[in-house]
Amino acid sequence: MRFYVLGLSPLGILIAYHLRAASRPVTLVHKTHRKAWVSHKRSKGVLSVEARGVVQSCGGFQSEVVEKGELSGVGIAFNPSLTRYQARHYVPPTEDIHTRPIDSLIVTTRSTETVVALSNMLPRLNASSTVVLCQDGMGIFEEIMQHVFRNPETRPNFILASNTNQVWFKDHYHVVHTAQGTVDFGIVPDPRRGDFEASLAEESQPSHERQLHLDDIAQPGNPSHDQSRSLRETVAALSSLDALGTKWCPMADLQIAMQKKLVVNAAVNSLTAILGCRNGALFRDRGSKNILRKVCKEASDVFRAQLEHETESYLDSLAPHTDKSQVPLDRMPPELEAESLEAEVIRSSKWQGNVSSTLSDVRHGRRTDIQYFNGYLVVLGKKYGVPTPVNATLCHMVRARSAVPLDQKI
Repeated sequence: MRFYVLGLSPLGILIAYHLRAASRPVTLVHKTHRKAWVSHKRSKGVLSVEARGVVQSCGGFQSEVVEKGELSGVGIAFNPSLTRYQARHYVPPTEDIHTRPIDSLIVTTRSTETVVALSNMLPRLNASSTVVLCQDGMGIFEEIMQHVFRNPETRPNFILASNTNQVWFKDHYHVVHTAQGTVDFGIVPDPRRGDFEASLAEESQPSHERQLHLDDIAQPGNPSHDQSRSLRETVAALSSLDALGTKWCPMADLQIAMQKKLVVNAAVNSLTAILGCRNGALFRDRGSKNILRKVCKEASDVFRAQLEHETESYLDSLAPHTDKSQVPLDRMPPELEAESLEAEVIRSSKWQGNVSSTLSDVRHGRRTDIQYFNGYLVVLGKKYGVPTPVNATLCHMVRARSAVPLDQKI
């Protein structure tokens, strides 16, 4: 099975490299022939990962360009023999136009570009495809369901991932893996295709010994086997990437991991974008620490209200004769208490040299990803009746910062 990587960010390069190093077929997806040409000219189609001063390289990748206009939705095989001018005005021959469905698509685009990027790939994605979303922030999956895959009967399998590996670009196709973290991922539930976490309910084993199992996905003889085959192979491939600390998690655990990462981004990205500083410059004074505490307190309050609402909805859905006092209910995870979230944000500041994605967006005049961090908390707060004045103010300030040129003179 071939893996396509859409969004050649540092994380995208890192994942593509390790998949290819494990002898998996990998295709790199570019926005334009010009970008593909520049990248190939600089790297000769070889991906390099540097860790602790040691550089390892890997080749054998295929490259495609997502066409627009008359050929919208198809993939065009990149021809490395093109000149720069030819790449800009390239008209592909019929044999280089790819329309075959994509089995597994790993998406590492910027959060603000994901809906458009997936829309461009839509003709090659179907109910048997698997899409892995590897973006910071929350609310992206919901946007995709609303704007791209409106029909649940034809949408692909989805995997959500939360990454803590630290990686940055040194050159085209050359990234530096500064610190190994984890890539926690989970499968979005789909009632049509069975229970992907059935092994966790196996009562013949003690609860602490139960673990997720590939046999819960696409077992031969299961009516959904064909539609879930790519999902099984994608989970197996991701689980094998030990260098990235990958782990298949229950969705409940992944949700907590994503919420923790969300709060880190809400505190760090907003302030670094406003102040124009690297991550390590934060939280050295009382003022920034007070903002940190308020961001975490509002987030924790929102998560608690969300859990209470979901609990009430679940109880209301039970049969009238059910003794609700005997129903086990989820408690607020300790990791989402305000004090725990504060500690998580402080730990993140050890990556002192990092430049946040939001600050990078401001510097390059791009639309920022703040709506998926503080903005997501504000939307949830409104939904569940929890005030979020600090997060709302940070959103406004980041947007104001984006609207003012950085070099504007008074």
